[in-house]
This record gives sequence, structure tokens and C-alpha cells, in this order.
Amino acid sequence: MLQDTFFETKSTINCRGKIINLSTPVVMGIINVGPDSFYDGGKYRTSWDIIKQAVKLLEEGAVIIDLGAASTRPGASLIDASDEKRYLMPALKTLVKELPHAVLSIDTYNADTANEALDAGAHIINDISAGTFDSRMFSVIASQQVPYVMMHIKGTPENMQKNPVYEDVVQEITAYFAEKIFRLREAGVHDIIIDPGFGFGKSLEDNFRLLNKLDYFKIFELPILAGVSRKSMINKVLGTSPQQALNGTTVLNTVALQKGANILRVHDALEAAQAIKLIRMLQSHND
Repeated sequence: MLQDTFFETKSTINCRGKIINLSTPVVMGIINVGPDSFYDGGKYRTSWDIIKQAVKLLEEGAVIIDLGAASTRPGASLIDASDEKRYLMPALKTLVKELPHAVLSIDTYNADTANEALDAGAHIINDISAGTFDSRMFSVIASQQVPYVMMHIKGTPENMQKNPVYEDVVQEITAYFAEKIFRLREAGVHDIIIDPGFGFGKSLEDNFRLLNKLDYFKIFELPILAGVSRKSMINKVLGTSPQQALNGTTVLNTVALQKGANILRVHDALEAAQAIKLIRMLQSHND
């Protein structure tokens, strides 16, 4: 692995007093509480289901729980905040009460949802649109002073996979991040995490080009999140379904770690945590 000593990535994020050190990569475990996720939609309907899955993810090595209620699968329509909160807020309040030490991220592109969730005890906002779908999002993040995961998407979930075209996918996403980071810094946001958005308005070739060049985004000196878990970039190559894509996910997570990922966003925490341990061991013997 290339040891990049020129770009010094910010190594900690402050999650409302809970400090997460990202000098060692961490796992973000996914819980979708809406009915329409591409992999686990409708699986976690009751409070008990949600608590049980959160505990499982944490016991298997997740450091962050990412809770979402809006489907962002290809073809999905945008959801308004009131419908989203109907699913999200009871689940969030349950986790805040039952797992008070857990670091909770909210996967939303709606500023009203983000604001209410943060008031209810969430620690991080994970926005697939980087403020594009709701222009008020940056001011919410700045006023609440929480870490913000901003992802690149081309289009919306409804149309993003209808023949996305780039002249240079890496350079276009770099320019997108540069503009967003400038605006967030101007607003006073301190903890920014970047996510290139695998599968969000990218062709199969774009996704693998991005993964191969993931370490390029170290130029921003910000933590990098990789979210490839059970996605079509695996299944189109292997002929698998999301349910069969755990092995492929682990392979690509391993590559992402070698390319500098600081956070792995996954459905399966144990395998991601094991990949981190093995890559850390490999890197410690790179002499």
C-alpha cells in the first residue's frame, strides 16, 4: 500500500462530546427503518427489532449506527420530512433511550428531519445530497455543530442510474466536494466527512474507477467514507443478489481500506471489523 505522508487527514470527529478517532478506520452499521430499502426494507419494524439489530452491530464492531427511513435505491422517489419522521423518530428515540452510549448517525437529506433528530439526541447527519436536495441543511449542521457526511450524487435516486455520464468522474466529484467544503467552512462547520457515493449516479465502470482512485480524495485532508455494502457494483460483476453479496462486499471494503477509507458503512459489522483488523496488521508490517 502507498503510504501517503503528504496529506494529513483529520483524525478525530467530535460527536457532541463523544470523540471518535479515525486514525484507525471504523465501522458504521446500517439500520433502515423505512419499508423500501434495497436490501433490508421492512425488516426492522418494531422497537425490539431495532434495538436487537443495533446491539448486534455494536457487539460485532460497529462504532456508529446509521439510522435511515428514506429509501435511496435506484428509482426511489424523494420522501418529504413528515413521512420520513413518522418512521425515523420513534426508532431514534428508542435507541437514544435504550443505548445512551451509542453514537447515532441519521441518514437524511431533509433539513427538518435532521434538526429534529439532532434535538432528540442524534450525533451525526449523513446526507446523500450534500445539501443539494434541501438548501437549509448546511445552516442546520452549522447551528447544531455536529459532524456531517456529505455524499456525491448525480441527479436524484429516481433518475440517477438513467445513463449517468462524466467526462472524468474523479475530477467532477473533486470539484463538487471542493465547492461544498468551501460553503460548509464558510458556514462554520468543523467536522466534514466525504463520501464519493458509490452507485449514486455512476455506471459500473465509474464505480470501480472511483474505488481505484479513492486515495485521490485525501487531497481534502478529510475523513473518507466508503459505502459499497451489497450494492449492484458487486452483483453486476459476480451475478449475485444483494442477499448473496457479503463476500463481494468484504473484498471491496478491503480495497477501500487499502485506498484510505476511514469509515466503512455496512450492513454487516463483523466482517467489516475483521477486514479492518487484518489490514491494520498488514500495514504494521509494511517494512
